[in-house]
Amino acid sequence: MAASAMDGVAATALRSVLHRVKQAAERSSRVPDRIKVVAVSKTKPVSLLREVYDAGHRCFGENYVQEIIEKAPQLPEDIEWHFIGNLQSNKVKPLLTGVPNLSMVETVDDEKIANNIDRVIGNIGRKPLKVLVQVNTSGETSKFGVDPDGCLELVKHVTSNCPNLEFSGLMTIGMPDYTSTPENFKTLANCRSEVCNALGIPEEQCQLSMGMSGDFELAIEMGSTNVRIGSTIFGAREYPKK
Repeated sequence: MAASAMDGVAATALRSVLHRVKQAAERSSRVPDRIKVVAVSKTKPVSLLREVYDAGHRCFGENYVQEIIEKAPQLPEDIEWHFIGNLQSNKVKPLLTGVPNLSMVETVDDEKIANNIDRVIGNIGRKPLKVLVQVNTSGETSKFGVDPDGCLELVKHVTSNCPNLEFSGLMTIGMPDYTSTPENFKTLANCRSEVCNALGIPEEQCQLSMGMSGDFELAIEMGSTNVRIGSTIFGAREYPKK
C-alpha cells in the first residue's frame, strides 16, 4: 500500500480504528480478522469515501436510499455496501436496482419489509441478499426493531418464507447512554443463542452487528462481529445533501 494513500485524515483515522478493533479482539481472545468494520459514510462526500477506499477499506454503510444510489455508481464495484437505515417499502426497488453491489440490509424489522425485499429480488432476478434482523434491545419507542420476544418468529419467517433472503444474523442500535449499553448487547447475544438453538446452526454462523463509534470496543468484547463506525473515521462534520 502506497504511503501517500495513507496520508489523509480519514485514512489515518481508519488505521487507528482498525488498531483499536484488533486490540479489543485480542482482549477477548477473538480473531481480529473476523470482525468487520462498516465505515458509516452517510452525509459524507464521495471524495472522503474514496480516500478510505484507497487506504484499503471495502465495507461502507449508508442510512439513506437516495444517498447510496447516488454514491454507489461513482465508486468502485468491489465495495461491499451495507444499508443500515430504516428501509421503507417504497424505497426497496430503487435501492436494489440502483446498487447492484449491495451486500446486506441490516435493518429487517418486520415480516412486511422482509416480504417486500424478497419479492423485488425475485422480480429483478438478482442473487439472494444477505439480511440482518434488527432487534430493539433498549425498548425505546424512538428505535426501530422487533422486540426481543419476537426475534425468533421473524427469523423463522425470513428463513422459511423468503427464499431470496439469506439470513445472516442480528443487529441492534442500543442506547446512547453507554453505561446502559452492555445490557442491550447482552440481550442481542441472548437472542442469537435462542435463534441458533431453534434453527440448529452454530453461533459462529450468526453475525451480531452492534457497537458504534462510542462503544465499539465494548461491543467487540461482548461478541460483536460487525461494528458500524462513522464519525471516528470520517469526522463529525456533516455535508449538506443536494
